[in-house]
Amino acid sequence: MRTLAHDDDQLAAGEGGLIVRSADPLNCETPLPALAGAQVVPNALFYVRNHFGIPVLDPATWRLDVGGLVDRRLSLDIGRLRAMRSATAVVTLECAGNGRAGFRPPVPGEKWGLGAVSTAEWTGVPLTEVLDQAGIQAAAQEAVFRGADCGQVDGHDGRVFFERSLPVRQLRRAGALLAYAMNGEELPVRHGYPLRLVVPGWYAVASVKWLTGIELIGGSFRGHFQVDRYHIGGKQLSWQRVRSLIVEPAPGGTVEPGDIVIRGLAWSGAAPIARVEVRIGDGPWQPAALAGDRQRHSWQWWEAPALLSRPGNLTIRARATDLAGQAQPDQPRWNSLGYANNAIHQVRLAVAEPSVPWPGDPR
Repeated sequence: MRTLAHDDDQLAAGEGGLIVRSADPLNCETPLPALAGAQVVPNALFYVRNHFGIPVLDPATWRLDVGGLVDRRLSLDIGRLRAMRSATAVVTLECAGNGRAGFRPPVPGEKWGLGAVSTAEWTGVPLTEVLDQAGIQAAAQEAVFRGADCGQVDGHDGRVFFERSLPVRQLRRAGALLAYAMNGEELPVRHGYPLRLVVPGWYAVASVKWLTGIELIGGSFRGHFQVDRYHIGGKQLSWQRVRSLIVEPAPGGTVEPGDIVIRGLAWSGAAPIARVEVRIGDGPWQPAALAGDRQRHSWQWWEAPALLSRPGNLTIRARATDLAGQAQPDQPRWNSLGYANNAIHQVRLAVAEPSVPWPGDPR
């Protein structure tokens, strides 16, 4: 197994418009303005999260091995997987550390802004198709998913692979895909080629890339990325918390006085979005209009008109509530690993002096 040269991939990421947070391992954010109006994010602009170097796998020799507490062990090549029943789903993936830079006091880890989230159309084999072929034994409690990416981790001897597990009792309703295509194209190397797991609604740590193995086990998985990372107070991360982002107007900019439209997106792993509200400065919270049908596992677009008549600096805020009744908090819920920050998003901007006096203006 080779790894992708990080200098070349960093250059490609930067030239493609991503915000490079680290080069080795490669970690990149999608600029929020690039999300404006996008139902799906182009592959080149989809955020990138890695813990180790990007492995380069030969599809001719690659296999997905399924074993452990199953009736039939499987070793599937990509051709056999592509021949199975396929499904396509539009799914929003969000890094659990998205927004980590907003925690006070600061916490260790990649200092993500708010762009570690993207949506794509994924095509692949429903996970249950493969597990039904293998036959899950009654004693199985968790399915462990192993990626080909690996490296050294403090406190561990030898190489550590990226591995996560899902409870067997949730596999049927998870709607997970073994994805080999992204936005109608072959899955890019940086996003898990030739095969990755996509788990709708869950933080993206569950969507293991460069998938090489699935093992059914009879207890709780104790791997590094299960027990040492990706938990809050010992509780494993699962559903994405409800969240909204403002993508227009851009933060830090200057707008002309008058009518504007505030646009953004919202999502939640637990349930579709029920409502989004917007607040201009110290004014009251006002409802935004949701665009299109409510989505179960992908973001929801919204917009709200506003009249900005007073020159000066102001803050625009947006908050979402989902149909499960979960709402965004005013401040981040601090935790030592810096996960699941879904605090209300706020954008600061300036309103310029009007070039033409407003009616009644003494000038």
